[in-house]
Amino acid sequence: MGRAFEFRKARKMKRWSAMAKTFTRIGKDIVMAVKEGGANPDSNSRLRAVMQNAKAANMPKENVERAIKKATDKDTDNYKEVLFEGYAPNGIAVVVETATDNNNRTVANVRACFNKNDGAFGTSGSVVFMFDRTCNFNIKASDVKVEMDDLEMDLLDFEVEEVFKDEEENSIVIYAPFEEFGGIQKYLEDNSIEIISSGFERIPNNTKQLEGTQLEEVEKLLEKLEEDEDVQNVYHNMVS
Repeated sequence: MGRAFEFRKARKMKRWSAMAKTFTRIGKDIVMAVKEGGANPDSNSRLRAVMQNAKAANMPKENVERAIKKATDKDTDNYKEVLFEGYAPNGIAVVVETATDNNNRTVANVRACFNKNDGAFGTSGSVVFMFDRTCNFNIKASDVKVEMDDLEMDLLDFEVEEVFKDEEENSIVIYAPFEEFGGIQKYLEDNSIEIISSGFERIPNNTKQLEGTQLEEVEKLLEKLEEDEDVQNVYHNMVS
C-alpha cells in the first residue's frame, strides 16, 4: 500500500465528521451534476456518482430528491468550481476547492482566512503542482468475482495506481489518475460491481511533519477554511 492509502487513512475519519456540512457539499454537487447533464441518473454518470456518495454518507433520500428538483428549476443558479492556493504558516502548501454562486464573496472569504491566520494567499499555479489529482472508487468486495491480482490486471488499461482491500468496510479501494474516472466507472458498472462511493482527491507529492505550536497554527487555518460555506475540500501537505 502506497501514499494514496496513507493519505486516505489520515483523512478518513475527518471527511464525514460534520454531517450538515457534508449534506451541503453533496447538495451542491447534485446541482452541478444536474445542470451539466440533466436530472436522469441513468443518462448522467456524474449524477449517478453523486447519488452513490449521498447514500454512502447516509443522506436522506428525500434530501437528494429535493436537491435534484431544485436543480431543475431554471431560476436556480449553478455553482462554479473555483480553485484557490496558498501557504499556511510554517510553509505548508494548501489547495482549496470551492463551489460558489458568488465568486467575489468566495475570493474575499478565502483570502481573509489565509490573511487572518498567518497564511499567504497565493496566485493560480503557485502550489497545485505539488499535488497529484486522482480519482478513487470504493467498491463492494463481494461483487468482485476475481482475485485481487486479476482485478489489477483488468484495470491496467486505466493506469490504476493502487488497488487494496479496506478490511474495516469490507470493500476494495481503487486509485487512478483523474482522467480515468469515466472509464473505470463504466468498467465497474458493466461488470455489475457496486460502487459504494467515488470521488477525487489531491495527494501531495511530498509531506512535512509539524509538532506543537506549529501544528496548531496550521490546523487553525485549515479549520477556518473548512467552515466556509463555499469550501468543498481542503488539501495540504502536512502529515496528519
